[in-house]
Amino acid sequence: MATAILIVSCQQQQTGQDSEIENKVEDLLSKMTLSEKIGQMNQLSSSGNADDFKEMLKKGMVGSFLNEVNPVTINKMQKVVMEESRLKIPLLFSRDVIHGYKTIFPIPLGQAASWNPDIIEKGARVAAQEASEAGIRWTFAPMIDITRDPRWGRIAESLGEDPVLTSVLGAAMVKGFQGKSLNDTNSLAACVKHFCGYGATEGGRDYNTTIIPEQTLREVYLPSFKASIDAGAATLMVSFNEINGVPSSGNDFLLRQVLRKEWNFDGMVVSDWGSVEEMINHGFCADRKEAAMKAINAGVEMEMVTSTYVEHVENLIKEGKIKESTIDEAVRNILRLKFRLGLFDKPYVAVNSKSSLYSDEHLASAKEAAIQSLVLLKNENNTLPIKSTVKSVAIIGPLADAPYDQMGTWTLDGEQEHTITPLVAIKEEFGKQVKVNYAKGLEYSRDLSTKGFTAAISAARQSDVILMFAGEESILSGEARCRADITFPGKQRELIAELKKTGKPLVLVIMAGRPLAITEESKIADAIVYAWHPGTMGGPAIADVLFGKVPPSGKLPVTFPQMTGQIPVYYSQKNSGRPAKEPLMLLNDIPVSAKQFTLGCSSYYLDAGYKPLYPFGYGLSYTTFVYSDLKLSKNQMKKEDQMEISCKITNTGNVEATEIVQLYIRDLVGSLTRPVKELKDFKRVAIKPGETVKITFTLNTNQLKFWNAKMEQVVEPGQFKVWIAPNSSEGLEGSFEVTE
Repeated sequence: MATAILIVSCQQQQTGQDSEIENKVEDLLSKMTLSEKIGQMNQLSSSGNADDFKEMLKKGMVGSFLNEVNPVTINKMQKVVMEESRLKIPLLFSRDVIHGYKTIFPIPLGQAASWNPDIIEKGARVAAQEASEAGIRWTFAPMIDITRDPRWGRIAESLGEDPVLTSVLGAAMVKGFQGKSLNDTNSLAACVKHFCGYGATEGGRDYNTTIIPEQTLREVYLPSFKASIDAGAATLMVSFNEINGVPSSGNDFLLRQVLRKEWNFDGMVVSDWGSVEEMINHGFCADRKEAAMKAINAGVEMEMVTSTYVEHVENLIKEGKIKESTIDEAVRNILRLKFRLGLFDKPYVAVNSKSSLYSDEHLASAKEAAIQSLVLLKNENNTLPIKSTVKSVAIIGPLADAPYDQMGTWTLDGEQEHTITPLVAIKEEFGKQVKVNYAKGLEYSRDLSTKGFTAAISAARQSDVILMFAGEESILSGEARCRADITFPGKQRELIAELKKTGKPLVLVIMAGRPLAITEESKIADAIVYAWHPGTMGGPAIADVLFGKVPPSGKLPVTFPQMTGQIPVYYSQKNSGRPAKEPLMLLNDIPVSAKQFTLGCSSYYLDAGYKPLYPFGYGLSYTTFVYSDLKLSKNQMKKEDQMEISCKITNTGNVEATEIVQLYIRDLVGSLTRPVKELKDFKRVAIKPGETVKITFTLNTNQLKFWNAKMEQVVEPGQFKVWIAPNSSEGLEGSFEVTE
């Protein structure tokens, strides 16, 4: 594995352009004073006033700024360093452009529900084009942390619970941000984050401790980073958390051994906001000086916001605690990035150029991404799509017309006046087809007042169908927005229950930054569409799906728990020695004065069983797909071999639709226990009504490898199961053997 990476890396470095850049880096580095080197490692947050930093810029004491989006200010700062500093090293301006700059796409978790790397790449490309017009050339995305805990607010930024899906989609996002060449002025340097294990934080509480065995680290949490780096990611950000007692900002195993030696990464590593200094709070460093020493020696090359490097590096070198060669290597990586971005040749922003903000093309891309992110979870009696016989709809709920909240977390530059909500879209697109009776019911998602219930119930009674828009405000998910109870906040559950009493068909559209625990609501709603936070064009996307202009195709990138206490629940779990088996005796089935072994002895919850509410990979359509005729090209594979696995899928309905077909395997016996299922591949396929298509996957033994106790990546001989499936809980099952 490492050999293959080294070959690719060497091939990249042998190009003429890279050779020229390396020569420029070495020439410039040889001219730099230690103070100027340290300056390149210093990133500050802009105050918005260029004059505040003028003297520092003249002396070469700043290498990068974040949070400056005024191109006039950016040009003014660049002019100081390009005309008044000694070495004229351009500044690098950065921003958290997570799922759009002005044109906001669905939150990353929503985009992941598309299972479509093309959609993800296009969304990142739109973000790069818009952000670069403001002078931003570096974004702190994608976030490719694997997480299996929806209490964690930053699950909204993630691409879900699975390493394979996250690897494919994360690499696509990197390609979108960086474009064909970093040298293009409309490209952003991607920053894959957070390295590493941030999504495994205890209790789903942000910044918290993580305990991750190395085998699990390498098998679950590292692959997505490796895939993004192989895709060309220019930079990497360390995580806030510690892993097994070592904060990531001081973790030389991650940054030196894995990132540099094993993966040959030649990009730049940045801290997270203040994470170097926060190693003091972790109890890993006694003071700021020690924090600077440990971070630099571990391999953190640029310090975000805090100033421990500026204050202490020179003395640390004099004391022999840091080698100047270590500083040189850090600055090489920073300068290399700036040369690759073309900043030395084109440091300024073209202020008067034609803007692409909110262009028709960008809005169309955002709408398509929102459509493909929608997941149909339930559709009793074909309640959806809304039929032509429906003459009136009640639009109710705090998220029906909430343009700000619809954008979701991390939309620093989004503008709610450009957001089209479901209420607006339905009125504009379908207002002649149906009468719209609108009543908010609740002012916002956390509203505890029931004073709006009367109007909402009245609107429902006057309508043929109820469209209830429930969920979370944007502030309830994202960084530091963790929840111990992931049911609907406020009085939404009560409002949904009252609406059900009207007897009208109830369609629940949920906008949220995480999987919510909606077990009770799933029982009473006739149809459920999960819309995540869908962004600028979420309203038109939802309207088109509800009224049948397009069928839903999204599948869940993360498992939905039945209740908060069931967390963590994820599809690729391992069996216990006593796995749960049906039928189960649940809490209300237990006889009074039951004897000790009445319930048997297996692994499940008395009040939730062991199954999730909705499994990973799940999602319905407005048609039905029948899987049949599973075939394996062979029933035995050698250790270096491949096989074809195929099946037929028939669209048995009357609507052309897209199915996301998934390939899973299980290694039945290993030298270390293996998960009950592992995703290995997936395909999106459009199928016409009545059409049968053949889907074929190629599975090679590299995909069967795992990390053993010796930290060797191996494929072991033995029996395997394989599924071609519509989700992680169903599918056609076959088997094969791997031999020596």
